[in-house]
Amino acid sequence: MSQLATLYSSHWIITFLVFFPAVAGLVCLFLPRERIRYWAFTAAMLEFLVSLPLFWTFKIGRVGWQNFVTEPWIPDWGISYALGVDGISLLLILLTTFLLPISVLVSWDQIKEKERAYYAMLLILVTGILGVFVALDLFLFYVFWEVTLIPMYFLIGVWGHERRIYAAVKFFLFTALGSLLMLVAILVLFWLHIDQFGVTSLGYADMLRVEVPGSLQYWLFAAFALAFAIKVPIFPFHTWLPDAHVEAPTAGSVILAAVLLKLGVYGFLRFAIPFFPSAALSQTVLMTMMALALMGIIYTAWVAAVQPNLKKLIAYTSVAHLGFIMVGTFALTSHSVTGGVLQMVNHGLSTGALFILAGFLYNRRHTYEISEYSGLAKVIPVYSGCLVLVALSSIGLPGLNGFVGEFLILIGSFGRHPWITLLATTGVIFAAYYMLPMIRRAVWNDLRHDENRQLLDLSRLELAIIVPLLIMIVLMGVYPKPFIDRIAASAESLSEEIVLIAGQDAQPQQRVVAGDFTGSRAGTQ
Repeated sequence: MSQLATLYSSHWIITFLVFFPAVAGLVCLFLPRERIRYWAFTAAMLEFLVSLPLFWTFKIGRVGWQNFVTEPWIPDWGISYALGVDGISLLLILLTTFLLPISVLVSWDQIKEKERAYYAMLLILVTGILGVFVALDLFLFYVFWEVTLIPMYFLIGVWGHERRIYAAVKFFLFTALGSLLMLVAILVLFWLHIDQFGVTSLGYADMLRVEVPGSLQYWLFAAFALAFAIKVPIFPFHTWLPDAHVEAPTAGSVILAAVLLKLGVYGFLRFAIPFFPSAALSQTVLMTMMALALMGIIYTAWVAAVQPNLKKLIAYTSVAHLGFIMVGTFALTSHSVTGGVLQMVNHGLSTGALFILAGFLYNRRHTYEISEYSGLAKVIPVYSGCLVLVALSSIGLPGLNGFVGEFLILIGSFGRHPWITLLATTGVIFAAYYMLPMIRRAVWNDLRHDENRQLLDLSRLELAIIVPLLIMIVLMGVYPKPFIDRIAASAESLSEEIVLIAGQDAQPQQRVVAGDFTGSRAGTQ
């Protein structure tokens, strides 16, 4: 165990995890067609197995970066190859690697055309996602952020359903616009650092030391926040998401909902709020973000309740769940941030499982219309049991994973924003309002359609796909302590230091001290 801990204290593990999927994806382009799926699954499993010891070797209670590395890359411009992991990014990394082999298996019998390019795009997408979670240089972060855009565009546009081109272009235009404004804000920070310190740098710790004038801080926060709000997505920037989900292939929907949306929340926690704390926690901005999150919770829940399309219903639930997470993020207490990070993982498991189960139905009936299904429990009881369990986890039933994250968010937010928290709590009721009628119509009603009488229950391949998700849903609901322990120290340090900075007119020297929560010092020890 000590040898494993020594090995996993090295930054080379993180470098391997980030870049191996891209290398494996490029290899897919040159393999014979009959071997592509096997290679993609082997590479995905290797990625997951290599990442798994990070969970046990992670030093609980330590604030700062682990597996930290910084090496000059383009020194004339202050650009470095800087990576690191902390309690906020650890579980998101493991969620990504856990879902990768599952996504490959989901595609096993679904993708029949352009398989080389498909698996290459899927693997390269994971490189971009993991890069965002570990990048500690703003140039490196922006490169990885943009890398995630291109593979997802092709996954939707090439392997999607009937309106795939419309959905892919809409996804690209929304996310690209926000990204370009964020790039402008990064360049402004870059020049402010030169003006204040006389050297070039885009390092994360150096950017935290930059003193941004009051009025400019609001504009730069808005540029970062727009990019992240679109990615979450926050109401009213959510309109691209249902189209993207409905048209994407099943694996694309799983990665999009489970991981890609979390890049937006992660961006707020890692960049927008720490860089511009006075703007982010000002009364105007705070109330605006909370109001948009509440509108996302309530409005999209009601929209989900009237959706005739199963996949679109699940897509709207994602906006509602992410609204909960945004409330916890901007409440900025140790409990609310811990709950928010945990709920990002929980949402990834539950919503990913829902999209997979929806895909299983589509493979059998080639429709997502809820009205086409009824009495499934009589014909495919194993599938129906899985669907009920995952739906209950999605609405936050105690004993399943969704409850723990929502509970921490609500407890952590109530002390600072009681009325907002009370309004957000209604989302729990609305979740039952849109999810349980769907289950009743699809699973428990009388068997009305003759086509449903011939449906086959879950195959061994499908069980291999869904059972690991069910295990994690129950495990994180019954025994969440190991997961919370790994988040708590980073979440507590982040919330306390940002509130401290936002509550005073910090001088440059004070900003350096307050920036210790990022691990700018601890990571180099």
